[in-house]
Amino acid sequence: MLRSMYSGVSGMRGFQTKLDVIGNNIANVNTVGFKAGRVMFKDILSQSVSGVTRPEDGATGGVNAKQIGLGVAVAAIDTIHTPGSAMTTNVPTDLRIDGDGFFVVSPDDGTSKYLTRAGNFGVDALGQLVNGDGMFVLDSGGAPIKLDPAEVKAFSISSDGSIIGVNADGTTQTYGQLGVVKVVNPGGLEKVGGNLYKMTQNANPDGAIEITTPGNAESGTGAIVAGQLEMSNVDLTSEFTEMIVAQRGFQANSRIITTSDEILQEVVNLKR
Repeated sequence: MLRSMYSGVSGMRGFQTKLDVIGNNIANVNTVGFKAGRVMFKDILSQSVSGVTRPEDGATGGVNAKQIGLGVAVAAIDTIHTPGSAMTTNVPTDLRIDGDGFFVVSPDDGTSKYLTRAGNFGVDALGQLVNGDGMFVLDSGGAPIKLDPAEVKAFSISSDGSIIGVNADGTTQTYGQLGVVKVVNPGGLEKVGGNLYKMTQNANPDGAIEITTPGNAESGTGAIVAGQLEMSNVDLTSEFTEMIVAQRGFQANSRIITTSDEILQEVVNLKR
């Protein structure tokens, strides 16, 4: 069978994967805190027809190897963690990190922890700060943030994550501090859906989640901006351009398969 046919098949598979990633990016163009993905390719091991011949001074010249490539494979599907644009909402519980940190949320008392850049939080009937799925937002100590509705009549969140509440008597009091996490390799985080990331051993050493405070100059987590949300970092212009490239690449590889099939048909027709 012709090697070109299998090369064309591998190319079609690769560009199909690229189209899948582009489609997901475009679908999440308005998703809060979404980070776009990209597909990188690599060539498959080449088949050597002849090896290298070394040159000899004054006798013979060197001859390069003759190799035939066997197609393409997906090298990586990267998550691009560049900052998204800021959208002003003026909602006190809408938070944006002006830096590289991540919010920490938990579906329980803080035992299970997930990271997110989506800061569209809210306060439930018990005064607990939660995200859109009801997960608790954790403080710098790893505990859920809770405000007593009977005591706290209003509150605001400062740039260092401090939650400043206004009591019924008009006095102010700090009720904890929002926790954030700095990730060494954000590309190593695992997406689990719901704008959430799961820590892995390739994101932080030993997969550790070390919660710190916002605005920490040493950790570089960034400050908290209340009343704003970080939108998706998907660039539609770039995505549609890559879609054209992927579409034409898919068509070109399908033409390779068609041409290879025609050649095989001619070989079959040699015996009539």
